[in-house]
Amino acid sequence: MLLKSFSSAALFAAFVVTASPAPAAAQARTSAPASPAVTDDSIKDRVNYRLETSNVVRKYDVKVKVEKGVVTLSGDVATAAQKAEAGRLAKVTGVTRVQNDIAVDPNEDKTVTERVKSGLTKTGEKITDAWITTKVKWFFLGEDALKGSDINVDTANHVVTLKGTVKSAAGKARAMQLAKNTDGVTKVVDQLMIK
Repeated sequence: MLLKSFSSAALFAAFVVTASPAPAAAQARTSAPASPAVTDDSIKDRVNYRLETSNVVRKYDVKVKVEKGVVTLSGDVATAAQKAEAGRLAKVTGVTRVQNDIAVDPNEDKTVTERVKSGLTKTGEKITDAWITTKVKWFFLGEDALKGSDINVDTANHVVTLKGTVKSAAGKARAMQLAKNTDGVTKVVDQLMIK
């Protein structure tokens, strides 16, 4: 399994976005899986990726459990629309049913704001430059628009610098967006070239 939770930056520090094929679990996160066998781990990884890159629910700590194709979501969001969006995002290839146990708490945005002010991730980790670099690289691994790209991610004082090549203008825009939307990032410096 590629991702149980994003609680260990060291686990992902070795990932580098290159022209070489992504790990099997990362490939399973993108579009349709390469093989007909879809595992609970690959489903969980894909759902986590979709939640983490969603503008609607990414700031909330939504937990994902998958057993025999049944996805169970838990955690807290601020609105019923956010809960519904999380349920929609959980419907990926191989899912037989989504059990949406997310609680709607109108005060959840206040909790999120306090966490961000304290410089913590949604799981309570301190946001460091190493954490940001690792998270951005993880986002890039699961992104179809960045297949075949060679991107170097450097972070200093929460400023991310992207260097290297991408295949298209759309890929460049998506890389910038993913980096900008990563928790703790204050600025993104674009040194990407389209090749």
